[in-house]
Amino acid sequence: MFGNMMGKLQEMKQQMDEVKARLDTITVSAEAGNGNVTATATGNRKIKQIKLNDSCMTMDKEELEDYLTLALNKALEQAEKVNEAEMAKVAQGMAPGLSGLGLFGK
Repeated sequence: MFGNMMGKLQEMKQQMDEVKARLDTITVSAEAGNGNVTATATGNRKIKQIKLNDSCMTMDKEELEDYLTLALNKALEQAEKVNEAEMAKVAQGMAPGLSGLGLFGK
């Protein structure tokens, strides 16, 4: 039983590593300020890119900071949703195999 459990745990770790690698290739973008600021993040919740339209150069500092904050937060919220969905798929796939080991009760 212990050997079977270790094998299942190793399989789960491998699948989680694969999901994390795949999440690095998934990107989400969010805009603020009528599209003047765009932030792009990976499914692993890392900021990949920030784009500013030329009109941002005429904005005052506080307005630009607000738009940056909004765009970044929106992109990170979207990335979190993608991350949770991908991780839930792995957990769902692993739960049936692990339930036979008595880890999740009856």
